[in-house]
Amino acid sequence: MKKSVLNNIENALDEIRPFLKNDGGDISLISVEKDIVKVKFEGACSSCTVNQMTLKSGVEMIIKKHVPEIQKVVSVEEI
Repeated sequence: MKKSVLNNIENALDEIRPFLKNDGGDISLISVEKDIVKVKFEGACSSCTVNQMTLKSGVEMIIKKHVPEIQKVVSVEEI
């Protein structure tokens, strides 16, 4: 994966992080495999009942805005 793509994904996560931290949570980039980004919700976000909605309508949308070639963003529970 190109370093610029990883930087753009991190920039996208930095854009949404303040909202997650405001609710007592955070998000980490786990991996990028072809056109799929794997992230992990942390803190309050890991047990939040709406984290899948946040993933699709927030995180995925922002990542795709920064890196259009990304097709899907998924969350991993435990590694």
